Amino acid sequence: MKQETSNWLQAQRKQAHQLPLRPRHGLYVEGELIGSIEDSFAKQLNIEALNQHGLSLQWRSGTWVLGGAADLTLRLNQLAQLMRNKGLSGAWRDEQLLVCNAAAKQVATIERGAVRPLGIATRAVHLVGVCDNGAIWVQQRSEDKANNPGMWDTLMGGMVSAQDSLPEALARETWEEAGLHVTELAQVTHGGYVEFSRPSDEAEGQGYMVERIDWFSALVPEALTPVNQDGEVQRFERLAPAVVEDWLVQGRFTPEAALVLADYMGW
Repeated sequence: MKQETSNWLQAQRKQAHQLPLRPRHGLYVEGELIGSIEDSFAKQLNIEALNQHGLSLQWRSGTWVLGGAADLTLRLNQLAQLMRNKGLSGAWRDEQLLVCNAAAKQVATIERGAVRPLGIATRAVHLVGVCDNGAIWVQQRSEDKANNPGMWDTLMGGMVSAQDSLPEALARETWEEAGLHVTELAQVTHGGYVEFSRPSDEAEGQGYMVERIDWFSALVPEALTPVNQDGEVQRFERLAPAVVEDWLVQGRFTPEAALVLADYMGW
């Protein structure tokens, strides 16, 4: 590996794991740790607004505890709606994501737009599409994307929703982003995963991203060409590995795609 590439990779891995910008404290429900929030964020929600939604948020022994009469999923989504009303959520997707405890066991689900402000861990999936000659399919993200607009990405990258298993998320996102059926691809292989824990700009900079990204690789037959289905991709390109390496070092890929591609390339 060239020294320039080695320095770049070291910097990328450092950026993938950063401490919060300000202190965060654990968010508990029913005795389970599910995330973290800033104290200022808790105060912005305010007691009266929480009570109007049938919720309570109490400070106990250095942590925040979310209470309420409703079942946990309903309670968390009531909190998400309150966050949205106050401009404290991320982009609203009407998509439920898993909420897990410290042992990675599912305890509830919540609207996707609430996970970063609440520091709730998420899962995502990426697909590295390769050609017979070794070229790599990449996509350029739409300029309308909330995160990293216009930057380059793997062939497909998306969240694992609450109703999806990992293979189901891979199949769904591959169709939505690239118009390809996983069953049409060859040598579909789980390559590994990368992890992120770093500040997020959601909720006026009070968010925190905790995410595991599982990535797969697959051979895309020459007869197939990616065609975006959901309007979130500008275009696709096939790049030689040497060009991908240059673009990585130039910072043209999203942080997530950068580490996935570096992992795929064996760096």
